Amino acid sequence: MDSNQIQILIAMILYMTAVIVIGVVYAKRANKSSDNYFLGGRSLGPWVTAMSAEAYDMSGWLLMGLPGVAYWCGLADAAWTAIGLAIGTYFNWLIVSKRLRRYSVRANNSITLPDFFSNRFREKNKIIMTLAALFILIFFTVYAASCFVTCGKLFAQLFGAPYIAMMIVGAIFVLLYTILGGFLAESASDFMQGIVMIVALVVIVTIGTAKAGGLGAVIENSKEIPGFLEFFGMASPTLDETGKQLVDAAGNPMFGAKTDYGLLSICSMLAWGLGYFGMPQVLLRFMAIRDEKELKPSRRIAMVWVVISLAVAVFIGIMGRSLFPVEHLTKSGAESIFITLSTSSLPAILAGFVMAGILAATISSSDSYLLIAASAAAKNIFHGVIRKKATDKQVMLVTRITLLVIALIAIVIALDENSVIFDIVSFAWSGFGATFGPLMLFSLFWKRTNRAGAIAGMVGGAGMVFLWKLVISKLGGVFAIYELLPAFIFSCICIVVFSLITKRPSAEIEEDFEAVKAGN
Repeated sequence: MDSNQIQILIAMILYMTAVIVIGVVYAKRANKSSDNYFLGGRSLGPWVTAMSAEAYDMSGWLLMGLPGVAYWCGLADAAWTAIGLAIGTYFNWLIVSKRLRRYSVRANNSITLPDFFSNRFREKNKIIMTLAALFILIFFTVYAASCFVTCGKLFAQLFGAPYIAMMIVGAIFVLLYTILGGFLAESASDFMQGIVMIVALVVIVTIGTAKAGGLGAVIENSKEIPGFLEFFGMASPTLDETGKQLVDAAGNPMFGAKTDYGLLSICSMLAWGLGYFGMPQVLLRFMAIRDEKELKPSRRIAMVWVVISLAVAVFIGIMGRSLFPVEHLTKSGAESIFITLSTSSLPAILAGFVMAGILAATISSSDSYLLIAASAAAKNIFHGVIRKKATDKQVMLVTRITLLVIALIAIVIALDENSVIFDIVSFAWSGFGATFGPLMLFSLFWKRTNRAGAIAGMVGGAGMVFLWKLVISKLGGVFAIYELLPAFIFSCICIVVFSLITKRPSAEIEEDFEAVKAGN
């Protein structure tokens, strides 16, 4: 390990120490009860709510996955995805947050998403709760795997160490931290990590642009690649049989003719915004804020962070292709462009702190994913269905065992160092968006929604994600759209149809709905 690597390591250790201190500070309070551990006793302020919601929502995907897409094939895919996410963020905070905060209290003070859906429909046999918990376990395990891939790629490139060993080290750290501090520690550290992430993005884009010769130079270089800097066209890297981009005799990366980027492709990428309505990690923040009146300033804070972060992340990928045109010649390798820019543009000690931005994003996401998945198993399945008289200590024990099992499965999924973070996240995102998004909207805003519709919507949405991704999309053409869009629509249809052909909700359920609508 050379002196630069040592400096980078020192900076990252200092950051990790700060994260651990936060965990220790909040551990005692978090472990007083499962309510504190899973939802922080509904005590979050507007700044922590906003920053923690967006920091772990974006994860390492923001610093590696999104810039990697822009670096690999240009502006269109990355930009339309970012626009969809920004729109989805705004409307989720605007129309869902306040009513969910109010309804979760009315629905027997629900502290998890499966709790809320189950209590919302006053079910006795807990089918909705069990199904919701199982889907959370499935999709969050995939999400956690994407975070572990990020850790592995980061440390492997920085220190020249084996990918698998570094991925496992990162996973162990995240697991220990999650077990230690729970929701409060996670939210408090996410606030700090959200600041680190946006500072890291702005610093790198500023220095990188100057190093490339200014904004004009970046734009001119990008225009030389067919379709690279267009909203309605996309660059096509020329690849060999192994998927590696070819380089010409002059050492320049080779591209084919641009491909058209039509309305269907745009709608497909904008559909990313639909995912927000079903994201447990974001919805829990709405439930955890101490006062619903604080959601408005929290929304403003969140939107400023999201717009700046997404725009800068996309531009980093564009700028990276100008500065390092042949540094990363595979789709998977392209996701390391942020690391390359950081280590080449900054003194080692500062690069270490910027690298902590990636680690911050990864930790803020993976600990949340693990915690929510564990709560689904322990609080909803174990305590809600299997052993209703379980003590709080037993629930916490099952939580920690579940955390370990989920982490082990996620590690197995993440063993392939050629995994593309963007692809892993997109599948899990579509899973949550289609499974819970339509149900959340109908539960909050349509009184006629009943238990049968809720079950059909969840099963239909989740099933269509798998069917479209694994079967229908292989047909190509119009069927090659992002699976979230057709699955979301199908889930909505299932909810409406099954709610209308079965018995309407009871008077008590409709009374709850009207009370929440009236602001009670």
